[in-house]
Amino acid sequence: MKLQNKKIGVLCGGTSSEREISLKSGKAVYDAIKKLGFNVTLIDVDKNVAQKLIKKKIDVAYVTLHGPMGEDGTIQGMLEIMQIPYTGCGVFSSSASMDKIISKKLFEYANIPTPKWFEVNKKTKQTESFLYPAVVKPATQGSAIGVSIVKNKKEYDKALNLAFKYDARVLVEKYVKGTEITVSVLNGKALPVIEIIPDGKFYDFKSKYTVGKSKHLIPPRLHKNIILQAQKTGEKVYSEFLCKGICRVDMIVDKNNKMWVLETNTLPGMTETSLFPDAARATGMIFEKLVLEILKAV
Repeated sequence: MKLQNKKIGVLCGGTSSEREISLKSGKAVYDAIKKLGFNVTLIDVDKNVAQKLIKKKIDVAYVTLHGPMGEDGTIQGMLEIMQIPYTGCGVFSSSASMDKIISKKLFEYANIPTPKWFEVNKKTKQTESFLYPAVVKPATQGSAIGVSIVKNKKEYDKALNLAFKYDARVLVEKYVKGTEITVSVLNGKALPVIEIIPDGKFYDFKSKYTVGKSKHLIPPRLHKNIILQAQKTGEKVYSEFLCKGICRVDMIVDKNNKMWVLETNTLPGMTETSLFPDAARATGMIFEKLVLEILKAV
């Protein structure tokens, strides 16, 4: 799309528990687009977002929302109805990626290796027998919100109660110990793989967004064949989920060099500590160039 003479609206904020991070991502993208010389405005998304888009006469929406009501296909559906072109993934890939349980089913269907799992519903609370340790996650939250690693029944019950605060459906997944990596995919092509070394037990909200609370290693401390395999897997996930523009695929490599896909993120963070900009930077792509590439894919 030709961006000259187009008014770009950066959509950020929203109503999810990731609002604070979305505001940071939105401001960074807004500053970059302004630096590129385009007509841009920042829009804090709330229930009146449709009226704001009309009032400001937005031609293109740059979506930097995170979590439910922004990363799950809902805002994308509204933009489709309003016939406003937007950055990133469409309704299907956004909703399928946001829902960790649906993602698991798609991984299995596409023969993408993923840890063993089962679903727990708040109404029934029926569970299957499994071996500890395990990971307990709300089905539709991002940024590791409501996520726990549990080692016994007492911790498991506590983790379920925490996860149910965020969602009526919970994913329980076999814990895989190993090297955490992530593959950022830009326009269908994988960027350099990043190894994540969190300061705490795992890559939680604090590790993700606090400067100095995690290390990003490029390249990872893995054999080059494993790194190449991770990139190919990331590109396969991008394709299978019908992604557009960008996505980031989180994986773990166990002690036997077996790779496991954990989840995919269709609206990766664009803050100073975010992984996607780090991966792009490793190719020599400055932040403004990355933002422009995402815009050009609309």
